[in-house]
Amino acid sequence: MLSELISAFRGGQVDFQSIVIQLLALLVIIFLVLPFHEWAHAFTALKLGDTSVKYRGRLSFNPLAHIDVMGSICLLCFGFGWAKPVPIDPRNFKNEKTGMAITALAGPVANLIAALVGDLIFFAIGAFAPSFFMTTVGGYIGYFLRYYVMINVYLAVFNLVPIPPLDGSKILFVFLPDRLVYKFYQYERYIMFALFALLWMGFLSTPLAYLSNFVQNGIDFVAKLPFLWAF
Repeated sequence: MLSELISAFRGGQVDFQSIVIQLLALLVIIFLVLPFHEWAHAFTALKLGDTSVKYRGRLSFNPLAHIDVMGSICLLCFGFGWAKPVPIDPRNFKNEKTGMAITALAGPVANLIAALVGDLIFFAIGAFAPSFFMTTVGGYIGYFLRYYVMINVYLAVFNLVPIPPLDGSKILFVFLPDRLVYKFYQYERYIMFALFALLWMGFLSTPLAYLSNFVQNGIDFVAKLPFLWAF
């Protein structure tokens, strides 16, 4: 992501202000949204019976409790990243697979909520002060909000890919027999390396882009509903 922005800037495709705005949006996501994502995992696990999360310092919005340095660098540079995973003991759930699936789903849902909030702000400004986006400052704010929404949607979709160690794999495991789930965990490290290789080579770019656009259109539709009178 960062390397692409710099290359585009050098080629005259993106101005300096756009790069700064995109970096600011990514920093907001790293310091606010990723902690919200991980808190959602911890809070959901607690509500489902895993009280051990209370003693691990993860029921907090403090970025220092959640930020993973390498994951943050990857988000800044490549557009995908991660925070520190929340340690969860599925043995505390009434149903281990279902509990893990619901807990895993909470993270991407948190990203979609964050995207919806950004979209609501964007459309509220467009409804009550449409000329604001025509100003220089307003244009930058509008660009920030749209980019912020786009990245949050992308992270939600990316995390729902049913490949370990992503959240989507925990949802997939509900429908798989235990022997296959064990195999996935057994080779999780190799699967993770393969996933990063596919991302690096761009093989997942097109399907993730299509899915993200589809979800973002849905988020836009919901966010517009309170302001339909203005559009």
